[in-house]
Amino acid sequence: MRLEPRESVAFGWQVGAPLLAVVAAMAICSGLILWAGASPLAAWGLLLKGALGSTFALTETLTRATPLIFTGLAAAVAFRAKLWNIGGEGQFYVGACMATWLGTGMIDLQAWLMIPFLFLSGALAGGLFLLVPTWLKTRLKADEVVTTLLLNFVVLLVVNWLVFGPWKDPMAMGWPQAAPVVDSAMLPVLVPKSSLHLGFILALACALAVWWMMRFTVWGFEIRAVGASLKASTFAGMPVGATIVRTALISGGLAAMAGVSELCGVKGYLTLDLSPGFGYSGIVVAMLAALHPLGVVLSAIFIAIIYIGADSMSRAITISNYIADVTTAVSLLTVLLAMFLTRYRIRWK
Repeated sequence: MRLEPRESVAFGWQVGAPLLAVVAAMAICSGLILWAGASPLAAWGLLLKGALGSTFALTETLTRATPLIFTGLAAAVAFRAKLWNIGGEGQFYVGACMATWLGTGMIDLQAWLMIPFLFLSGALAGGLFLLVPTWLKTRLKADEVVTTLLLNFVVLLVVNWLVFGPWKDPMAMGWPQAAPVVDSAMLPVLVPKSSLHLGFILALACALAVWWMMRFTVWGFEIRAVGASLKASTFAGMPVGATIVRTALISGGLAAMAGVSELCGVKGYLTLDLSPGFGYSGIVVAMLAALHPLGVVLSAIFIAIIYIGADSMSRAITISNYIADVTTAVSLLTVLLAMFLTRYRIRWK
């Protein structure tokens, strides 16, 4: 048996292969549901009903998908340039910290100025933060997988010190949280009596902007070229170092915008549990979308449906909501296999 690269892949196969992979993952997980003594059809029906069955459920799903779109885009952009950014969680909290620092009274502007100011400030902070492991990669050949991953824990320890120390809200009755941001910093709600906020629209706009940049600009071409072949890009005279720096700024900025969105759109104040792992889940979202910016939106909504629906399903039948983690993991594996088979064909001797 040997592998041969495919000369070309039909567009229908590029789109259909990931969809078939997700269907295969659902079939595999159906076996686990049967093993647990429940009906797969009933379980998946309850999952979809819990995630999409009402206005409240739909808005909760889209709210959950919002930070996943940001972190998924952050991973997709970085991975396109072979910059393995595993630090989306840390950059998420860097953006949230910047929004807390500026949005709790240090600067008070009208909402139409305050919200863009916080997002831009958070994005700048997240991008500059990612430049640290990027510099270590380009200058000292340090593995960015290790440095970005370890910096996640450094940031969490700093946040822990802040919410227990200098930023602790004296009105929080002892709970470890920072003071709430001012009213002008809170994102407007899109649907009355729901948690869906303006951050979802901003996430969609970022997905469109990243797609346009990657598809139609010189910067996007350089990012794709550096990711395809670093040596060929250097030989062609491309500014490889500058391209990696730009990629880091964009990727870190997008992950930090997820933190600003979650802080100013949902919680209102900084806590250690602001993110249940959005930075790590963003990697899964990006891989499920095959690193396509528009596919990231669909992938993020799919992951949000799984997690929101699993909570509702577990309350209705005796199935643990950990089935969401299993389904996400199996979906990732099957999609990676599908992507591999779209690039290579198996030849039998």
